[in-house]
Amino acid sequence: MSAKAIIAMSGGVDSSVAAALMLEKGHECIGLTLKLYNEGSRCCSLKDVNDARDVAFTLGMPHYTLNFTEAFENEVIRRFVETYESGATPNPCIDCNRYIKWKALVLRARQLEFDVVATGHYARIEKDSGGRFLLKKARDPKKDQSYVLYPLTQEELAVTAFPLGDMTKEEVRAIAGEKNFINAKKEDSQDVCFVSGGDYGAFIETYRGEKSAAGNILDGEGRILGRHRGLIRYTIGQRRGLGVACNYPVYVSAKSVAENTVTLGPERSLYSKAFTAKNINLITVERIEKPMRLSVKTRYLSREAAAVAEQTGGDSIRVEFDETQRALTAGQAAVFYDGEYVVGGGTIEPVM
Repeated sequence: MSAKAIIAMSGGVDSSVAAALMLEKGHECIGLTLKLYNEGSRCCSLKDVNDARDVAFTLGMPHYTLNFTEAFENEVIRRFVETYESGATPNPCIDCNRYIKWKALVLRARQLEFDVVATGHYARIEKDSGGRFLLKKARDPKKDQSYVLYPLTQEELAVTAFPLGDMTKEEVRAIAGEKNFINAKKEDSQDVCFVSGGDYGAFIETYRGEKSAAGNILDGEGRILGRHRGLIRYTIGQRRGLGVACNYPVYVSAKSVAENTVTLGPERSLYSKAFTAKNINLITVERIEKPMRLSVKTRYLSREAAAVAEQTGGDSIRVEFDETQRALTAGQAAVFYDGEYVVGGGTIEPVM
C-alpha cells in the first residue's frame, strides 16, 4: 500500500538511497533537509543542502530546506556546552535525534498530512502482537545505529521507516552509483558536526566568550601532580594530553566541578560495576516491573555487556554488570538490549 512519505535528506548517500527506495515502493515522497548550523559545520552545510537538492531533482522529487538553527542552538549546542561544564560528557547526536529531528519531521508530516517519515539510519522497526512498535538492530552490525535512536517514542516509531535496515553500506553505495547520485562516493560524517577540528574545549570557550578556569591535577591520594587547562578538556578514561609525567600510565579517573580538579589514576581505577541512568525512554515495555537481564552498551563504539537492570523510579534505572566495566562516563547514553531489540535507554549519572 502506497503512502505519502517525508524523506529526511542530509545530503549524504544513505538518506539519498532511502529516498530512492521509498519511491521505488510507489510512495509519494518529498525531501526535507533540516538546516541546523551555519558556521563551518561538517553537516547541513550549503554543499550538503545542494547535494540533497541535486539527488531529489535526479529522482524527480520535490525538495525543501527548513531552518532549525535556533532550535539546534538551544536544544543541542547549549546542552552540549552545559553538560561539559557540569563535568559530564554529552552525546549531541542523540540529543539532536531526541529534541530536534524527529519532533520537526513528525510535526511537518502531520501538518502536510503525510503518513511516514523515512531516514537513512541503519536500524529496523517491527510491531509486536500487542500493537507496540519495537526498535531493532540493523542487519549489518558494522553500521547499526540503534544506539543513537533509543529516544524514539512509540508515537515517533509508529510513523518512521528505515529503508536501509536490511542493507549493508556496500549495497547502499552500489545503488547510489547505479543511479549516478552526486554523493555516491561521499564520505560519512564523523565526530560532532558543529565542532571544527574536534577541539571541544576551544569551541566551548568561543561559545562562552571566556577561558575555562585552570585547576589542579591530583593523584588518587589528593597530591598535586600539575595543572589542568579547564575541566571541559577532560573526560573519564582520557590518557592523552594530560601534561603530567608519571612512572606508569595514568588516566582521568574523576573530575570535581566543585573543587575544579581532575584526578588521575592507573587503569584499574577506571573500572566500576554499577550505575544509574536517568532521562530514560523505554520501547519494548512501558516499565521494567522486575529486575531484567539485558545486555547494555554505554558508548556508541563499545561492546554490549551482560547486566541486570532494575527500574527504581519513574525516570531512574539502576544497572549492575556481571563484570566490571571500563570508564563508565556521566552524560553518555546507556542503551539496553534484549537480543536484537532495544529495550530502551537513558543518560548515565555520575558513577559513585
